[in-house]
Amino acid sequence: MNIVERSKDMLLEVGAAPILYLMIALSVVSLAIILERAWFFLVSAEDLTRLAQALDEKLAAGDLAGARALTDGSRSIEGAIIRAGLVGGERGADSASEAMASATAIGRLQLERRLSFLGTLGNNAPFVGLLGTVIGIVQAFNELERAGLGGSASSDIMGAIAEALVATAIGLAVAIPAVAAFNYFQRRIKTTLGNAEALEHIVLSHLKGAPLPASRPSETPRSVRLTLGRSPLETSPVAER
Repeated sequence: MNIVERSKDMLLEVGAAPILYLMIALSVVSLAIILERAWFFLVSAEDLTRLAQALDEKLAAGDLAGARALTDGSRSIEGAIIRAGLVGGERGADSASEAMASATAIGRLQLERRLSFLGTLGNNAPFVGLLGTVIGIVQAFNELERAGLGGSASSDIMGAIAEALVATAIGLAVAIPAVAAFNYFQRRIKTTLGNAEALEHIVLSHLKGAPLPASRPSETPRSVRLTLGRSPLETSPVAER
């Protein structure tokens, strides 16, 4: 028996059923990861526009401890990054910048946790389903060979073809939600890190900037207006003196 016959016998012996069970198991794992990541982003959500305005007011008044208190109870990644910068801000702007860069790297790892599985599953689930399809087609042709060239198609042949199509359908059914969830979470990660970067610039602008002259108490502090996650950072000019 040559290698082709051996391979065919192995495929016929295994069948497409194990592939289908594997795809079902992968779909359960994929759903669990999607729900876990969705819950993570939900509980870490925060009103960042309000936080940005309050942070700017505290820093404009020179209240570094008050600004740090704004982020102490925050569960968001942005809050953790800014909290690291405010702690490092006691040693200067460069120290704050490095501290926020480190916190950003750690936050990115938390945001991207388990997403590689979704990406891999979304890219490869159709191919796993295709393997089941190939096995089903081999079974169908084997049944057709047994029936003979002049024989009629039996129920076994129809069942093998149906099994092949089911494998393809399950592969697509697993891949499509995984890809959609992966792209959505990647967008959320990009938005989160963009918001954190906007808040970082607020902190560094105050730490690097010179204090307001004491002889001009009527000067209005610079105000920053943010619409995080929806549009670019908008900065209003210094109030007219």
